[in-house]
Amino acid sequence: MKHRLAGMNVCVLPLLSARARRKRQRYVEKNGRCNVQHGNMRETYRYLTDIFTTLVDLNWRCSLFVFVMAYAVTWLFFGAIWYLIAYCRGDLDHLEDEAWTPCVNNVNGFISAFLFSIETETTIGYGHRVITDQCPVGTMLLLLQAILGSMVNAFMVGCMFVKISQPNKRAETLVFSKHAVISLRDDKLCLMFRVGDLRSSHIVGANMRAKLIKSKQTQEGEFIPLDQTDISVGFETGDDRLFLVSPLVISHEIDARSPFWDMSQAQLEKEDFEIVVILEGMVEATGMTCQARSSYLAEEVLWGHRFSPMMLLAEGFFDIDYGAFHHTFEVNTPSCSARELALAAARLNAHLYWSISSRLDEEPTLAEQATKQPDGGSAHSKVGEPIFTVGEMTDIQEQSALGELNGSVTTDQSETEA
Repeated sequence: MKHRLAGMNVCVLPLLSARARRKRQRYVEKNGRCNVQHGNMRETYRYLTDIFTTLVDLNWRCSLFVFVMAYAVTWLFFGAIWYLIAYCRGDLDHLEDEAWTPCVNNVNGFISAFLFSIETETTIGYGHRVITDQCPVGTMLLLLQAILGSMVNAFMVGCMFVKISQPNKRAETLVFSKHAVISLRDDKLCLMFRVGDLRSSHIVGANMRAKLIKSKQTQEGEFIPLDQTDISVGFETGDDRLFLVSPLVISHEIDARSPFWDMSQAQLEKEDFEIVVILEGMVEATGMTCQARSSYLAEEVLWGHRFSPMMLLAEGFFDIDYGAFHHTFEVNTPSCSARELALAAARLNAHLYWSISSRLDEEPTLAEQATKQPDGGSAHSKVGEPIFTVGEMTDIQEQSALGELNGSVTTDQSETEA
């Protein structure tokens, strides 16, 4: 019994190690967040050269802290200057002297100077503290604070407005299917995934792109850990420009230019890659550019599946059932690669071509034999003689052709070259 359990453990361990080996760290999360962190950056001063974008990119907690501190620091700074002017002129020593004309009336300490700074920068003007005409330095400081206060207001309000109106939340209503599928479409293997928009407002000029993220080693021995290869989703034909009113199935035809040209169902289960899909467009309500991202690992690509239909025709409109957005169902799909499927189809076409040509060559021989027969036999053939029909296939040829298309017949390179 112990030997049997030990044998079972030996069998299970490779399976577990294979699963652990196949687990891949995502480059882009399913929600579109890029799983990349920048470290050991020495030129951090570059963030200060573009301080506006830096403040917009901060999280909300840091943005609110910077917003509050920007106003508080300017109020405290100018309040301290107003207090210093009052202290240097001796206004604080003549508080009870009615004949003394201070620079700012009713400024008797730092708190009152701080309040006057707030009233000046925010243009509140309660009327209790007011600057006099006997203080030219105070007049210049008043102009400086008014100008700098307007700049601070424009900068901080602009940052908060841009941060609030960012289209990141709009991208959350653009959804991608949980799985991608590979199946036949118009007798060609295609990689497909579904995308939809949950809002009634449209994405103007929606554009779809796809990238294959996979490790690569060049012929010179250089290892590229995250090599990006473009996956065509209709750029040549314009099918990548979407009219995203209802959910659409985006298709990538696996042809000779596709990175999946030599990939079969068995190879797909062993591969380690990630497909990143990117949807870009302009938000109709705000006119700002929006981008939604998602990704599919190798185990999230289902071979021999197709997406379930989700559109129904109701009275006067089309009803979209988003409950079936992620649903797929199995279909009959060859397990061979697209290359093998194309070779089998080419071999079938070549077989049909040579069989028809050989029969056409036999027709004159049959006619000569018919002329040598007696007159009675010229109209009708003898009993038991074979009758040839040009352009038809026998049942054996049809079965062999179907077997080749299903990937069950191994193609011969020499025959293909012929």
